[in-house]
Amino acid sequence: MAQWGAIFSIVAALGGAALLASVHKIDEGHTGVYYRGGALLTTTSGPGFHLMLPFITTYKSVQTTLQTDEVKNVPCGTSGGVMIYFDRIEVVNYLVPSAGKLMYDIVRNFTADYDKALIFNKVHHELNQFCSVHSLQEVYIGLFDQIDENLKLTLQEDLTAMAPGLIIQAVRVTKPNIPESIRRNYELMESEKTKLLISQQTQKVVEKEAETERIKAVIEAEKVAQVAEIKFGQKVMEKETEKKISEIEDSAFLARQRAKADAEFYTAQRTAEANKLKLTPEYLQLMKYKAVAANSKIYFGNDIPNMFVDSGSAGSSIKASAAMDIVGEQILDLD
Repeated sequence: MAQWGAIFSIVAALGGAALLASVHKIDEGHTGVYYRGGALLTTTSGPGFHLMLPFITTYKSVQTTLQTDEVKNVPCGTSGGVMIYFDRIEVVNYLVPSAGKLMYDIVRNFTADYDKALIFNKVHHELNQFCSVHSLQEVYIGLFDQIDENLKLTLQEDLTAMAPGLIIQAVRVTKPNIPESIRRNYELMESEKTKLLISQQTQKVVEKEAETERIKAVIEAEKVAQVAEIKFGQKVMEKETEKKISEIEDSAFLARQRAKADAEFYTAQRTAEANKLKLTPEYLQLMKYKAVAANSKIYFGNDIPNMFVDSGSAGSSIKASAAMDIVGEQILDLD
């Protein structure tokens, strides 16, 4: 019985070991590929627990999600013969998870570590191809910003033909290491370039300030000209207004004078007409008497003073005679 118990224990242990060896787990974002006796099986599995023949079948978990492969210390010779080194080149890639047949072909042709042949080795090759046709100036400065894009396009073209289903998402390239003496020259060149850029920017600032001052001066001059034009217009308007007021005052004064002259003329005309109507013999006789009464003396009595008679002059005699006549008439009137 003890012997049978030991056999049963051994069988149970072997069965448990076989069960443990047959059960395996595939993580999310991975695909399982299987080998039997070293031959790749066409069967693949997704994430989860799976069974396989213990001790005969083996598996490998292949990542299908985004992964970053780092290619380090890549030597590169330029067209001028200078050897430079890229410290790190990162290639972000992924496998199309739904393409089971493509996955099988990639693993069969390039093993489960397909990225070594398709990415690492290709990066070395393509980077050296790029450096060999460009100078150090172009690789280090002039075309450095294009290296990652060129690598991505070149790798993707080859992968589309050799391993469809493997996608290059991005390529990141670090600045290469160059010989120290050349690097110092580039630093000096960058320093001089920086000084030149600073000088150019300073010149632009000065030009901008001068342009700003010019614009301010032009604006100020235009403002002064506009103000002067407005003031001139105001003065012109004031003079025109004064002229119009003067013309109106002159017209009013002329009208007043004309009206006054017309009134005086009318008055004189009416007075003349009235005087013409008055110049009758009776009126003239009346005025004669009034004049005599206003300017002559009236004597009462029979004797006229001798002072009215001048014997030495004929004219005086006439005057005396006339005066006597007037006195006589006045006396008659009084009678």
